[in-house]
Amino acid sequence: MNKVQLGSSDLHVTPICLGTMTFGEQVDEKTSHAILSRSLERGVNFIDTAEMYSVPARAETCGSTETIIGNWFAKNPSARSKLVLATKVAGPSRGMPWVREGGGM
Repeated sequence: MNKVQLGSSDLHVTPICLGTMTFGEQVDEKTSHAILSRSLERGVNFIDTAEMYSVPARAETCGSTETIIGNWFAKNPSARSKLVLATKVAGPSRGMPWVREGGGM
C-alpha cells in the first residue's frame, strides 16, 4: 500500500488509518488482535486510538482499547517499529469524570 507523508514530519502513513474505538466494547480482545494483525498484513501502518475508548465511553471500559493494543504489541513486539500509533486525550468533563479521575493533564 502506498504511503503519504504526514504533514512536514518524517512519518509516512497509509491513507487508511485503522480506527479502534470499538475495541473492548463491541469487539473483544481476540477479535481486536486479529483485526490488528490482518491490517498489518495488508499494509496498513497507521492506527488511531484514544484514552477514552472504547465507545460508548463508560468508566468500566475507559482505556480498554489502549490496553488491548498494548497487549497485541506485547505479543507482536516486531510490529511496533512498523506502525504509527495516533492517540488523543480527553479534557476534563462533567460527562466523563472517570477520565484521569476528572483531573487535567
